Amino acid sequence: MSEAWPLYRVMGPESNHADRVEPETARNIYKDMVLLRTFDEKTINLQRQGRVGTFPPSLGQEAAEIGSAWALCPEDWMAPSYRDHGAIYVHGVPFQHVVLFAMGKGSSIDGKARVLPTSIPISSHLPHAVGLAMAAKTLNQERVAIAYFGDGGTSEGDFHEALNFAGVFRAPVIFFCQNNGWAISVPVSRQTATPTLVQKAAAYGIEGVRVDGNDALACYQVVQEARERALSNQGPSLIEALTYRIGPHTTADDPTRYRPAQELERWRGEMDPISRLREHLKARGGLSDQEALTIAEDAKALVNAAVEEALNAPAVAVETMFEHVYQVLPDFLIRQRQELQEVLAAFDKEGGQRG
Repeated sequence: MSEAWPLYRVMGPESNHADRVEPETARNIYKDMVLLRTFDEKTINLQRQGRVGTFPPSLGQEAAEIGSAWALCPEDWMAPSYRDHGAIYVHGVPFQHVVLFAMGKGSSIDGKARVLPTSIPISSHLPHAVGLAMAAKTLNQERVAIAYFGDGGTSEGDFHEALNFAGVFRAPVIFFCQNNGWAISVPVSRQTATPTLVQKAAAYGIEGVRVDGNDALACYQVVQEARERALSNQGPSLIEALTYRIGPHTTADDPTRYRPAQELERWRGEMDPISRLREHLKARGGLSDQEALTIAEDAKALVNAAVEEALNAPAVAVETMFEHVYQVLPDFLIRQRQELQEVLAAFDKEGGQRG
């Protein structure tokens, strides 16, 4: 059955689609992939130092995140999962917001980009993406919505409900599944009995595409094509990007307990998404060794500046936990807020220091 869903590839000897990405765009995709990996490595170090909370790195998935996000327009809506900080950065959210969120100092969004808050629950944001897409369709707006999620998300009811509704009403939405092989410690073989995840698209009458998720240019092109279909009233698409999580699920995870070490070798080597795009650009005269070094140094400087800004930001008042949930606060929460204020007032009176 998987033969019926061939991998869409642009780079390498097994490519089956022409490279249609503008050279400048391809170079920018590479720069952002390097930036994302630099950011992940920095934030993992901060977590190990106890300066940020639990963090989900994107190590190994840079092509799927960055390549897909570059195919969107600023007017499009993005509904991210907890691992998609690279995608939301491309769509206009500064990295310092990701650090602020990990530190409990702020939101994962900045209020300017068309990006929903990071979804920690699995697949609960997929119906929201469909709603945004339907709103755009109803208002005759030239925009789409994209939802990011992992292979484990396809086992949730929200996944099936979202695809079913989107298929029936031809919502201009893109479902972008990053199949990285593992839902924490559960392999894909325990998520589904089908050979692929993309074939689930057929059950809902929508377009399905299976792409090499470590081929950044292929990810760019399949999302670009899905966007064009959506805007021409051809309905939604389910994209399965085959990639691999070379790091832990989060910094609280130990993948050595469930994943054999030898499984990483190929993905760290010949399949590494950054080195693949770097060699592709060099072969076409779009990148020199010196330029690659400069890009790496620039990424370190940008990440260090973003992290420094986040670390120096003031702590968020604990009382804000009661805000932005209910339009009218229920009585039981009003009482809890009052109790908290009394505790904090007593703490301050005794000379305690918050934060």
